[in-house]
Amino acid sequence: MLTNAPRGTKDIYGSYMNTWKKLEDTVNEICTNFGFNEIRTPIFEHTELFQRGVGETTDIVQKEMYSFTDKGDRNITLKPEGTAGVVRAYLERKMYADAQPTKLFYITPAFRYERPQAGRYRQFHQFGVELFGSDKPSADAEVIALAANMLKNLGITNVELHINSLGGPECRKKYNNTLKEFLSKNIDSLCPTCMERYEKNPLRILDCKNEKCQAVLKDAPLAKDELDTECKEHFEELLRLLDAMEIQYVVDPWIVRGLDYYTRTVFEFISKDIGAQGTVCGGGRYDKLIEECGGSPTPAVGFGAGIERLIMTMEAINGSNEDKPTRDIYLGYVGENAKKTTFALVNELRNNNISVETDLMSRSVKAQMKYANKIGARYSAIIGDNELEENSVRIKNMETREQIDLNIEEIAKYMKENK
Repeated sequence: MLTNAPRGTKDIYGSYMNTWKKLEDTVNEICTNFGFNEIRTPIFEHTELFQRGVGETTDIVQKEMYSFTDKGDRNITLKPEGTAGVVRAYLERKMYADAQPTKLFYITPAFRYERPQAGRYRQFHQFGVELFGSDKPSADAEVIALAANMLKNLGITNVELHINSLGGPECRKKYNNTLKEFLSKNIDSLCPTCMERYEKNPLRILDCKNEKCQAVLKDAPLAKDELDTECKEHFEELLRLLDAMEIQYVVDPWIVRGLDYYTRTVFEFISKDIGAQGTVCGGGRYDKLIEECGGSPTPAVGFGAGIERLIMTMEAINGSNEDKPTRDIYLGYVGENAKKTTFALVNELRNNNISVETDLMSRSVKAQMKYANKIGARYSAIIGDNELEENSVRIKNMETREQIDLNIEEIAKYMKENK
């Protein structure tokens, strides 16, 4: 057990880490370009935050949260998603008093006790953006544009944007009643989970993948048919803005998302490269969430994307990255006097932002050169007594095999010029 990671967790290192860092760099650059600032919230929060924020009828709250009582007898939960913690920070730090809208993004670990499968873990990592303070369709369009831009820059281009509107609270209430009336005729055909949802949140039945439930839903009424004039206009304006930005989409009445807090716009980017579990990014508008968490009524829109799912999609398209470390130079040595000089030179190079390695294993010269090849060193050199006596070191270009003799004090300058 000591040498086995807990089920549903993953070590991040090597070539996978290289892909991870590339993804993070891309996310940071794009969010900055869109005017979003990074926020980092605690890994755990009070359990009530997720019960109120995520919704007590969701599978996350009912079945999947890692919750415990701490030594102060407080109910604590490892965060299962990123939005609720950001909402709490928005209220606690009084960000609503700043110039609006408030635009935030995060990359955070999250925790859900569910069956591990491809791209889904019990400890996973989520990238998300939240935009607070605007109820305009332009805010929805900006968030969707950011997601589209991110996927494009990660090379995830074989995706479809599916978009829908659930309407505001009154529309949703009206649609819930219509849907319940329809489902009541075939309630015995629903799965046990959906029978429970029928009473608490019938809209979530639309998200069920059970074949019997899908058969019942085949002729179900649609949320778009219950939209009032204001919600229709909001959705139509959003679509016009997406058209103006040339962002392709499919209006999909079956997109409802899995969390209770969504109102009006909901959307998913669905990849065609990773099979049935194709959603790589999803979100929407949640204008009642901040009020649910104790704040004043504040409109909001955002999305989340699983980092592991994004990387799985990138690898499905491009294959796994090979782990190819690179160094600017390998400096080896022979003898104790050369060792001191080499370590001093290595330190000088590193202080000049040159990536350099030296021998830490008491290898022979031949073994040191083999190691220089393995780590992808662009240049290499060996310092011994002769080099010290003549104050001259032969620097070798590992790719072209060309060599140049330099004084020891010239090496740092040469490497800076050829980095």
